[in-house]
Amino acid sequence: METSHGICRIAVAMGETHSRVLLEQVEHWQEYLALVNMILFCTGVPGHYPVSETTSSLTLTFWYTLQDDILSFEEEKQVVYLQVYRPVYFQLVDVLLHKSHYPSQDDYDTEALLFGFQSIAETIDVNYSDVIPGLIGLIPRINISNVMLADTVMYTIGSLAEWLADHPVMLGAILPMVLQGLVKPELSVSSVSTLKRICRECRHDLGPYAQDILTVSQDVLVKEIHKSSQSMWLMQALGFLLSALPVEEILVRLHSLITPHVQQLDTLAQQEPNPKNKQSIIHILGMLSSLFTTLDINKQADSLEGASSPRPTASQNTQNPVVVVLQQVFTLIQTILSKWLDDSEVVQAVCGVFDKSVRTLLHDFGPMVAQLSGMLGQIYIAFPQASALDLARQMVHIFAGEEQHISNIKSLTEVLTSATLGIFQQGPRDHPDIAESFMHLHAQILKRKPDLYLSDQLDVKALFYCGILSLKFPETPTVKAASLFFTELLPRCKDMPPLGDVLQRDGKLLIETILEAVGGGSPRSLTEHFSEVLLSLNRHCPALLSQWLKEALQTPGFPSAQVSTEQKHTFSQQLLREQTNKRRVKEIVKEFSLLCRGLQGSGY
Repeated sequence: METSHGICRIAVAMGETHSRVLLEQVEHWQEYLALVNMILFCTGVPGHYPVSETTSSLTLTFWYTLQDDILSFEEEKQVVYLQVYRPVYFQLVDVLLHKSHYPSQDDYDTEALLFGFQSIAETIDVNYSDVIPGLIGLIPRINISNVMLADTVMYTIGSLAEWLADHPVMLGAILPMVLQGLVKPELSVSSVSTLKRICRECRHDLGPYAQDILTVSQDVLVKEIHKSSQSMWLMQALGFLLSALPVEEILVRLHSLITPHVQQLDTLAQQEPNPKNKQSIIHILGMLSSLFTTLDINKQADSLEGASSPRPTASQNTQNPVVVVLQQVFTLIQTILSKWLDDSEVVQAVCGVFDKSVRTLLHDFGPMVAQLSGMLGQIYIAFPQASALDLARQMVHIFAGEEQHISNIKSLTEVLTSATLGIFQQGPRDHPDIAESFMHLHAQILKRKPDLYLSDQLDVKALFYCGILSLKFPETPTVKAASLFFTELLPRCKDMPPLGDVLQRDGKLLIETILEAVGGGSPRSLTEHFSEVLLSLNRHCPALLSQWLKEALQTPGFPSAQVSTEQKHTFSQQLLREQTNKRRVKEIVKEFSLLCRGLQGSGY
């Protein structure tokens, strides 16, 4: 075994490293073919990998190398090489199918072939294959009593979902097998992921099968046959399925699907909090989130535009089915929050339901804005958590530009800002997630509705100072968010007096903070984020930047005792010259940071 392993390594190393050189020696093609055949033998070495042999896997990258090299030659040469090597690749397929068998059993000959088809379907456009119709015709005849074989059958069907979308007449033969697999816990992952792919790719042709899919799915969900993550996938599959049904049908089916889970949630909400309840509540809220992630009637309508008879969308006076459901469970969600307000996981799960709905429904979510803004403000005042800020950011993103929602959005951002400023006053170091989400929220406000900064209720000076404090955090996501906040704020300083005033007054402090961080106060990996703020300053207020740099760098030993006055002057001059080239600014700042840390020339 050791000897053959060693010989294989030599053959593969020679073949991989010198493949092109050996191909070019056309007159010696038989010698190279002999080497290739030797490597082919190593691929098919007797025994099962990795139980009784570990040699075969060494050869796999060689086959890619040879293929790539042959295809890189000009066409005349390619023709010659393909004549010689195409038969070798046909043999390779036989060898690989044989190697991918499980230990000997009749079922496993079939399994290896299916596995081969599935692997190919994942990498090529099977729509042009004349083999697939025959394969699809044979699949229902396979006896899937063996778990390994059944698993591969499921994955093979999943890999052909796009083909089925173009040949929907074949769905009737295939779907019963998938639903048969769905009720078996041992096929959980393969059957659920396959159903999800079919529901996503073939949703417009699933109308006749919708009842069967929903009946079996509801049954397995109520019986809790699948683990939590597979239940989420299954809900996403059902979201795709429901999306493509006629609008008036969606609400009825949606109600029957979620009613048992909502009833269970209601029961849990009445009980005293305990760890078991908590997991069940998070699980049900997660299932609702997953369903609302993919239940998008507008997307389906858009994709059918231009079809001969486009499906009618919800009319102006008909509310989106998801909104109807959310309004019906809103009081129940408030009850859950009142009992679990101090538990970040439950609050996150609640925010997740609304977050997924807002992202999917976009402007259709409008009827919920007032209610949700009020509730978010209340829960954040009582117990500030990052997930509430993230949800508010989504609402700002979508609704800040809409006249009928702006007063709710304004009130919400003022309440959240006021409560977060309180956290910053007490010392935010223990809450990097809140600092990060807060910076992202304000970057979004500056991007979508900077007018909110003209409100007397927003303390712009305090916000600027929060940004500076957030730049000092060691956590990358927080620094990144704070940098984004400043790059959104700086371009607006010219047109908005409150922002211009605070920049004039505290801009030097911002520069000192960045220089201190670059000079060694923060991890080196963060310098690229600081460089973006410096570039933005140079673009929008170069004269002020020049003045602040000069004043800050005059201080002896600042930002580091390792850099000389001359080096500081060079850094300033290089930086002030660049107003557009982001990559160059990053290089200048990185180089200065290494100098400050005494690392330049030490291999970094």
